[in-house]
Amino acid sequence: MTIVKMSEKGQIAIPKCIREEAGLDKGDELIILLKGKKILIEKTEKIAKGIEDDFKDIYLLGQKSLKEVWDNHSDAYWDKYYKKNKCKLNKKK
Repeated sequence: MTIVKMSEKGQIAIPKCIREEAGLDKGDELIILLKGKKILIEKTEKIAKGIEDDFKDIYLLGQKSLKEVWDNHSDAYWDKYYKKNKCKLNKKK
């Protein structure tokens, strides 16, 4: 545990040992979150990676679901859509 003092402007210095252990370098962007009465500091790139990982399953599930719907030939809606937009769809290829 390390104790730091906050300046008049609300600034703190993160001790070197903590910066090294957390992998923080000069110029890194950090996000500061308030969770209850606790302050959490995290690198923005780590948050972005976490969000990307969280949505990976949703993205894959969405693709699978859309493929199942699209491949459902008994669904007349897609047949009507295809016939109506056939020229437009073929031009995109």
